[in-house]
Amino acid sequence: MATLLHESNTYSANPQWDDVTPIPQVEPEGALAAIAYPEDYAEGSFTLVLLADLNVHPVSAVEEEVVASMSYLRAVMAAKELSRRCLGLTEHIISMNPAHYTVWLYRFENVEALGILIPDELAWLNEVSLMHLKNYQIWHHRQQLIDHYYPTLIDNDEGKEGNKDTPSSSSSPTRQQYPNEKVAALAASERAFLTQMLEQDTKNYHVWSYRQYLVRKLGAFGDPAELRSIEALVDEDVRNNSAWSHRFFLAFSDPVHTTPGSHATEHDPAVPAAIVDREVAYAQAKIGLAPQNQSPWNYLRGALVKGGRALGSVRAFAEGFVEGLGEGDEKERVRSSHALDLLAVIYKEAGERERADLCLRRLGDKWDRIRKGYWEYRRRLLDS
Repeated sequence: MATLLHESNTYSANPQWDDVTPIPQVEPEGALAAIAYPEDYAEGSFTLVLLADLNVHPVSAVEEEVVASMSYLRAVMAAKELSRRCLGLTEHIISMNPAHYTVWLYRFENVEALGILIPDELAWLNEVSLMHLKNYQIWHHRQQLIDHYYPTLIDNDEGKEGNKDTPSSSSSPTRQQYPNEKVAALAASERAFLTQMLEQDTKNYHVWSYRQYLVRKLGAFGDPAELRSIEALVDEDVRNNSAWSHRFFLAFSDPVHTTPGSHATEHDPAVPAAIVDREVAYAQAKIGLAPQNQSPWNYLRGALVKGGRALGSVRAFAEGFVEGLGEGDEKERVRSSHALDLLAVIYKEAGERERADLCLRRLGDKWDRIRKGYWEYRRRLLDS
């Protein structure tokens, strides 16, 4: 059976819409902020495209006269109609204005009422998303679809022994836990799509926000594929703060081995030592590749805090990036100003005030002069 993928036509000339009386937009005379609809939006022509499935080319098309698409939308929404033609109408309007929040909500109502296959709707949404990278509404719609779809994937397993795993308290860094293979398949397909989106913009906030939602929803914290995907992004750009942030989320927000409500900047005794060891080693390895990149230094500090470990535990590591400090320009060699910053904190905590002061003074005088005022402020804090 053909799938209606894109329905647009001159509505007034289409017999399918004969029973609908359009409701035009009425702007008060002299309105201060009247909506300036473009002609093809308020009265847009469109094309009817029927597809045998989502993987073939259009097999037929009809184009007719321009009519008021928005006026017809108001009419069917006022009548609370949920139908195939309304679904096509939403697609037409979204193609002209993907930021129309109300249309997205109405589209989901139609998808739900008509029993549209969620994978089919996701496939359509993928194409729309790749054309509108910064649009927020596509992500809210996607989240609604997943919220609606997820229960159907696990309902069939209820009461069947062996199909649903009980979350384990295993401290293995490579733990993988999904309710069943269908959920695992959904996680994989969504990850593939998100990879496509991030190829276009690796720091798209909406993508990363949705990704955190998806990990929580599907329980993808322990999926090695999710971690590998993030590692690939860090390998591609070690300064990608978004990827670093998501890795921290995966490592230290997994409900299996974290304390509910634990803040990102506080020690969590529930985090296994193996996880902390892995994350500290990972951050140190990336620091070695780009010592002046602040992202892994911040990550290193965060991992140590979550693990309840003193910053002094990486003292030797940080000192490896500093040579001959205060011994003159010929001998002094600093490969990372962030190492100096960390050492200032470590020395202060160890009661070595003079060494801490030297680190901060050299940062202001030579290695990070643009923030000299800040480093002087930090020096004054040494005596507080």
